[in-house]
Amino acid sequence: MSDNQKTLKSPVKFSGKGLHTGVFVNLTILPSAENTGYKFQRIDVEGQPIIEADVDNVVSTKRGTTLGKNDVLVNTTEHILAALYGLEIDNALIQLDGPEIPILDGSSRFFVQEILANGIVEQAEKKNYYILKENLTFEDTEKNVEMLAVPSDEYRITVMVDYNSPLLGTQHASMYNIREFKDQIANCRTFVFLRELIQLVNYGLIKGGDADNAIVMVDTKLSDEEKALLAKTFNREPSELQQIGIGILNNIKLNYENEPARHKLLDIVGDLALIGQPIIGHILAARPGHSTNVEFARKIKEQIKKEKKNAGPNYDLNVESIVGIQRIKELLPHRYPFLLVDKIIEMSTNHVVGVKNVTVNEEFFNGHFPTEPVMPGVLMVEAMAQTGGILVLKDVPDPENYSTYFMKIEKVKFKQKVIPGDTLVIKMEFIAPIRRGICQMQGTIYVRNKVVAEGEMMAQIMRNK
Repeated sequence: MSDNQKTLKSPVKFSGKGLHTGVFVNLTILPSAENTGYKFQRIDVEGQPIIEADVDNVVSTKRGTTLGKNDVLVNTTEHILAALYGLEIDNALIQLDGPEIPILDGSSRFFVQEILANGIVEQAEKKNYYILKENLTFEDTEKNVEMLAVPSDEYRITVMVDYNSPLLGTQHASMYNIREFKDQIANCRTFVFLRELIQLVNYGLIKGGDADNAIVMVDTKLSDEEKALLAKTFNREPSELQQIGIGILNNIKLNYENEPARHKLLDIVGDLALIGQPIIGHILAARPGHSTNVEFARKIKEQIKKEKKNAGPNYDLNVESIVGIQRIKELLPHRYPFLLVDKIIEMSTNHVVGVKNVTVNEEFFNGHFPTEPVMPGVLMVEAMAQTGGILVLKDVPDPENYSTYFMKIEKVKFKQKVIPGDTLVIKMEFIAPIRRGICQMQGTIYVRNKVVAEGEMMAQIMRNK
């Protein structure tokens, strides 16, 4: 399995009606550059605006997932996004000359077939996987929906649906890895219960519906008026509906006994593609729908943002120090037990990265919670100040004759405790030029690539008397 990003080899074209709008649309999927993701472009609208396939751009989830930006919409995006994601394509531009993606047969099958026939190419950049590190839960009690994401070695989805229907009871579907999508999931068609269908017609939806693009489940009896309305909607003779009983309205053969559950899984793939990057984790969903899929996608995206905010750079702590402990002692006046920087591993004109190994032999642990040792927060602030002092004094010809003194400390936050065995990675950056011996810095301390402390500080550089 390649970890490189992928796009289409060349453009692929489709045409058809939108399920809900009934508008005939021409659509082209084009190759796109690395790190651009999925984007829709309405070429029939002035300026040909682009709408990113992002959960933040979802404006409706009524019987499908609609994206919008500045009053320009793209309806029913889930099946084409599922096809792209299911084929592990990372970057594509989807151009269309109407408001809705063609429904075709109500699945992702034709999208997948044409893309595979056209070809997929690898790109130079690596995929930007989001690897789930902890459980995420979501519940909508009104809709009786539960969703859960747990760590896993693959992108896996398990779905349970229960429709309380004599025709379609409880069903389960699973996709053990994304490579199963094209053969096991892509050809599973959308479905609707007759009782819902009547409501959709009354709402003015499914204007492009016919017997070939959805599985219609009949689990209630029809009145003559309802039969006439459905016959008109599906462009069929009313006589064809006169003898309809419990069963499938269009009398088609299911691809799988659990095709409805598999289609719900397909929808999850398409809706979670709006997170914006491939996922490694196991998604479990009970009675999901587009609205809850999108809400769960928002929750996952928020978790990604949170982790990025708290994540530190991936420094190699095994590299040779560029400033060792002897030079640090020349630059700083501090000595045991208050010398809190062991080495410097990175430095430029505007920033410095230092390392402090925290051991149980530290003097302060004798009095700071000896039965449960925790590094005092004030000493983490001091470690930031000393690391910043090395940056300030590195070019001074006689640093032993200078000292730096705190003037102000602001916006200090401690996000988790530091204990023996931890290694502090301390990054200090100038946030303003040094003027009249006054320096201002932003400090951040990481442990195992997570932020444990941060703050801003101002200090004055003074020559020793």
